[in-house]
Amino acid sequence: MSKLLQILAIASVLLSGAALADSPTSGLGQAWPNATDHSLSPRYHVFVFVKDGVRFVQINDAVGQVRGAVATAGGQILVLPIGTGAQVLTPPPPAANTPAATPAASTEPVYQDGQVTITAQPQSNGTLLLRAMSDCKDPAECNTKVTAAPN
Repeated sequence: MSKLLQILAIASVLLSGAALADSPTSGLGQAWPNATDHSLSPRYHVFVFVKDGVRFVQINDAVGQVRGAVATAGGQILVLPIGTGAQVLTPPPPAANTPAATPAASTEPVYQDGQVTITAQPQSNGTLLLRAMSDCKDPAECNTKVTAAPN
């Protein structure tokens, strides 16, 4: 069965190649990259980049400061070491990484694309808690959903 999954993953990357070419592949880490804002919230800016089948999602605050970013592919999420004043968690969050501050506001969705959902929760100490959760439940399905950023 794993051979079939590998073939499906390779085929999906090859078939999505044309769509990937339309997505920005550079600008990650910039305050105002030359990319479409995909934010669900007026308080944040979310920029999506796709390169080599990996989707990079960057979250900026309202004034353009990079707060955090994740890389996602095949249902997996990796926190990237960029941004300031935010903590990015992926479930299940380790107890040691839970901020000591209490929430200053409710959790707000800032991005969702069918593979990942990211929420933001301002903390009382001025930091921001970002949570990135995979929307993919089936590894075979996840590996065939590597596509360009949503329009």
